[in-house]
Amino acid sequence: MNDTTLLTQNSRLSNFPISFYAIVMGLTGLAISYRAADFNEISRIITMLSSFIFLLVTGFYATKVLLYRAKVLEEIKHPVRINFFPAFSISLLLLSIAWQHIPLISGILWHVGAIVHISLTLFVMSSWIHHTHYRLEHANPSWFIPVVGNIIVPINGVSLGYIEISWFFFSIGIVFWLILLTIILYRLFFHESLPARLTPMLFILLAPPSVGFVSYTILTGGIDTFSRIIYYVGLFLAILLMSNLIRFTRIPFFISSWAYSFPCAALTIATFKFSHLTHSGGMATFGNILLLLISLLFIWLIMKTIKAIIRGLICQPE
Repeated sequence: MNDTTLLTQNSRLSNFPISFYAIVMGLTGLAISYRAADFNEISRIITMLSSFIFLLVTGFYATKVLLYRAKVLEEIKHPVRINFFPAFSISLLLLSIAWQHIPLISGILWHVGAIVHISLTLFVMSSWIHHTHYRLEHANPSWFIPVVGNIIVPINGVSLGYIEISWFFFSIGIVFWLILLTIILYRLFFHESLPARLTPMLFILLAPPSVGFVSYTILTGGIDTFSRIIYYVGLFLAILLMSNLIRFTRIPFFISSWAYSFPCAALTIATFKFSHLTHSGGMATFGNILLLLISLLFIWLIMKTIKAIIRGLICQPE
């Protein structure tokens, strides 16, 4: 290996983005979706794949931390990329759900994930409050990730017996979802459109109401008026985004395109949960249709990602 090749590889590692954890979130969401549809064997295979990808991404990023700390600090100070650091702890929380069939692994992942996530939530929110460089045009749906990610905690926390802690996390997520939703919609309505690279992140709008529905019904033990409202808000946002599908198909593939994945999986999981709680055959059919569509979406994302890696288009300076 000559010096030029080594330098190129090192350069690509220095540009390895924290947003790669969106791939883990998406694949784990797909695994949970298949389990919600009672395809348990397929779910476990995807769970093992997402766990492997998690370890791979963590290994690469840990190496970046050791060798390129200045680059890591750039991401921490970046108004968009900082919001993806909690994707690490969200990945742990989602994996804890996917590994529920092995309680020991699931419990460890949940405890570590919950502690790390509340820590990262405090860190990111502190950077928002005491900022020196944020402007309204920096607001985008990725801002949901740090705070609204807390809504995921109750999904496994209730079964582990942490009822009040689960309500604590849920309260943080649901209240700040509404606050951030207002800010982000204001930015989208009255300021310039999102850059092409960030446009797929509009699908993140689906995640808070979808995950919120699942968490809330687990916390309350059933379905009620509020749970219906947040589910149907998520469904409306999905219809709104799909009505603009042609615009999304014109956007080139970026690593940010994985923002399509987890939110769509979250809506699928919420739909299956809705069908189970209401014993609705129509909703079960809708859930199966969504599962088919997101499976096709994941095939497309995986193929595009592999192609981009082969062509050396990933981990390049922006």
